[in-house]
Amino acid sequence: MTTAQTTAERLARLGERYFAVQHSYDPYNATLLGIDEFDGLSFDPSREASERVAEELARIGEEARGIDAHGLEPAERVDHGVLGVLVEGARSDAEHSLWAANASAKSYVSRQGLVFQAVPAMTVTGPLSRDRYLSRLSRIGASFDALADRYAVEAAEGRVPTGIGVEHSIRQLEGHLALPLPDDVLLAPVRAADEELRDRASGIVAYSIRPAMARLAERLRRELAPVARDADHVGIREIPGGEAGYRAAVARHTTTAMTPEEVHAVGLAELEELAPLWRSIGRSALGEEDFAVIARRMRDDPALRFRSRAEIIRVAADALSRADAARDRLFPPYDLPACAIEEINPIDADDTAMAYYRPPAVDGSRPGAFCLGTTEPQHRHRYEYEALAFHESVPGHHLQLATAQTLDIPRYRRHLDVEVCAFNEGWGLYSERLADEAGLYSDDVARLGMLSFAALRACRLVVDTGIHHLGWSRSRAVEFMWEHTATTAGHVRAEVDRYIAWPGQALAYVTGKREIVRLRRVAEGELGDAFDLKGFHHAVLRNGAVPLTVLDAEIARWTGEENGRALARAPRSPHAGEATPPA
Repeated sequence: MTTAQTTAERLARLGERYFAVQHSYDPYNATLLGIDEFDGLSFDPSREASERVAEELARIGEEARGIDAHGLEPAERVDHGVLGVLVEGARSDAEHSLWAANASAKSYVSRQGLVFQAVPAMTVTGPLSRDRYLSRLSRIGASFDALADRYAVEAAEGRVPTGIGVEHSIRQLEGHLALPLPDDVLLAPVRAADEELRDRASGIVAYSIRPAMARLAERLRRELAPVARDADHVGIREIPGGEAGYRAAVARHTTTAMTPEEVHAVGLAELEELAPLWRSIGRSALGEEDFAVIARRMRDDPALRFRSRAEIIRVAADALSRADAARDRLFPPYDLPACAIEEINPIDADDTAMAYYRPPAVDGSRPGAFCLGTTEPQHRHRYEYEALAFHESVPGHHLQLATAQTLDIPRYRRHLDVEVCAFNEGWGLYSERLADEAGLYSDDVARLGMLSFAALRACRLVVDTGIHHLGWSRSRAVEFMWEHTATTAGHVRAEVDRYIAWPGQALAYVTGKREIVRLRRVAEGELGDAFDLKGFHHAVLRNGAVPLTVLDAEIARWTGEENGRALARAPRSPHAGEATPPA
C-alpha cells in the first residue's frame, strides 16, 4: 500500500468520524438533510454534551491538519480543505453554543423549533424507519426538559436570552399545545399508518412530549422572562463570551477571514451599488425613480397583494416551471428530481423565513420541497414570490442541493446546508440574479421584487453586525431595514428577530454571492470568447458545497483547464516553432 493511499484512507476515516459526531449531536438537521440513520435520536442540549462534542471535533481537526495535502489527488485535496473548515466551524459552534444563551423559536437555530420542523419531515416506510420514529418520539420529552435545564445553567452565569426570543419560544410551544391531538405535527409521519402505530405514537405525544412542552413553556415564563435582555440589548455581545462567539460565527457562516467591521462596510457598499438599479427598474415598472416613492408604492398598492393561498402557490409554481424549462440554457443536463411545493405550518409561520428549501430524502421516500409561507395572503406581496421561487428551487437550492446528493464525493460533503452557508446561500442569491439574466421574471414588477430582496440581503450585513458587534437596539435595526428596503413592516420585524436569534448566519448570502460573481468575472476576463456559462456553473457545482476559499482554488483550476483546451483547439501558425528572424 502506498503512502498516498494510506493518507487518503486516513482522510476518509476522519470525514466519517466528523459525520457521525456532528449528526449525533444535531440529529434533527440530519433529518432535514435527507439522512435517516440518525432519525432514532433526539438532541442532548446539556453543556456536558456540547463540551464533549467540541473536544472530539478538536481532535479530528488536529488530525486533519496533520495530513500533508500535497500527497493527495486533486479531488482529495478538496475533501481535505472542506473537512478542515467543517470541523472547525462545528467545533466553534459547540464551544460557544450561542443558541443556549439565546432562546428562540426560529427554525434551524432553535432546538425546540427543529423538533417541529424535522419530525414532520420524517418518513415511515418500514420496520426500521418505524422503530427510529418511535425511538425519537420517546426521547423528545427528556430533550425538552434538558433544554430548560441548559437555559437555566446559562442564565445563572449571566448568559441570559432576549425577551423577544423567550416570547417567541413560549408562543410556539403554546400554539402546538393548543392543537387537537390528532392534528399534532409530530404525528404527521404516521397519519396513514396502521391504527396500532398511530395509537402508540399518539400516546407518547400525549403523555410524554406535550407535558414536557408545557413544562418548558412554564420555565421560560417563570425563570427566564423576568431576567431576559430587553430590546435595547439584543446583541450577543451583551452576554459573557458573546464577542468572541460572534467573531467565530462570522467566520463559520462566511467561510472567510473577514472581520465584523469589514462585513458591515461591504453591506453599505452593496446598498450603494443597488441605487442605479432602483432607478432604472423603478422607472420601467412604476414610472418612478425616487426610492422612497418606489418603496411606498410597493408596500401600499393593494393591487400588488395576493388574494388567496392558492394564488401564492400558483405564482411560485409558474416561476418554477419557467426555470425548469430554461435549465438546458444555463446548466449541463443534470438528472434532477421534481421539486414539491409545500405550505409552512401556520403555527410556525411567524418564526421562520418566508420560504426555505428541504432536500430530498436519500432513500427517495420524500422529494425536495420548496416550503413557503401562505398565511394571511392579503398581507403578502406578489412581486416577492418569483425571486423566492428562483432562490429556493431552480436554479437555486433545489438544483444545487439535489444535484449534490448525486455526486461521487464523501457523504460528509454530499449532505450540507447551513454547515457551508456562504456557498449555499450565496448560490441562492446568485440564482435570483441569474434568473433575471435569463429573462425568467414575468414582468418588471417581479424584477422589483428581486431588487427588494437584494436590498434586504445587503441590509443583513449592516444590521447583523450592527446588532451583535456594534450594539444596535432592535428598534434601530428595524428602522435601518425599513429605510433601505421596500418590504413590509411585519417582514422587517421578523427579519430583525431572526438575526437576533441566529448571530452571523445572515451574513452568508451576500458574501457568497459576491464571491461567485467575482470568480465569474475573473474567468470571463481570462477566457474571453472561450468562456462557457454552462461550464462555469458546473465548475461551481461539481464539488458540492465548499468553503469560499476552496471554491476560489477550484475555479482557478477550471479556468486553467479551459485555457488549455482553448489552446489545443486553436489553429497552429505555419511558422510555429521557427526562430524569430533578426530585425
